[in-house]
Amino acid sequence: MAFRTLLPSAAAVAATAVIGGLASRPAQSPWYEQLRKPPYQPPRQAFPIVWPALYADIAVTSAATLDELEARGETAQRKAYLAALATNLTLNAAWSWIFFSRRKLGTAAVAAAALTASSADLTRRAVRVNGAKAAPLGLYPAWCAFATVLSTHIWALNRRS
Repeated sequence: MAFRTLLPSAAAVAATAVIGGLASRPAQSPWYEQLRKPPYQPPRQAFPIVWPALYADIAVTSAATLDELEARGETAQRKAYLAALATNLTLNAAWSWIFFSRRKLGTAAVAAAALTASSADLTRRAVRVNGAKAAPLGLYPAWCAFATVLSTHIWALNRRS
């Protein structure tokens, strides 16, 4: 993969990580601590391990996919992949703001579902272009699906009747 593709891909993903990380600071707040959470809630230490690995995979797989589409001369598909990636990264960063900063648990559950669908679409596009080399990106929608279930469960546990 070309450095000229990897650099902007990595920069976009890093910006998403920073924006989401800033929004996630309230995860250490009394508000978050007081939320009722399901027993399968991962320990806090899991998130700084899982997300950097997923972000690195998104950046590398996306750069390889964009390079391959360019090499094939598939300009329309390349533009479509870029739009799908931009949408996905926007949804990714938005979830943290919706959940932690705005404290909109129901809206966050819906946003997590949209992120899962977007992540699955991004993976589908990458696998279509790069085959098995892009398969590790499948961990991203799997994690997002888990986050959707978790987010929805947290919302259900903390809704006021």
